[in-house]
Amino acid sequence: MGFGGISIWQLLIILAIIILIFGTKRLRNMGGDLGSAFKGFKKAVNDETEKPSQPSAVDDAAEVMSETIKKEEEDS
Repeated sequence: MGFGGISIWQLLIILAIIILIFGTKRLRNMGGDLGSAFKGFKKAVNDETEKPSQPSAVDDAAEVMSETIKKEEEDS
């Protein structure tokens, strides 16, 4: 027995039918497209996790404004 009650021979027959229907070149292209999709997804996920650790220009501007307001209050 193979995967979930499917024997290895049944899997080979299904694979042969898929190759006959789509052809090896088209399957290779689909595999490449799928690989680039996964690569792009992983890159997007990694970029999202790295962004919060880097201070943004908005954070810097808010910090400068708060310091300016504190100095003005002290001078008054």
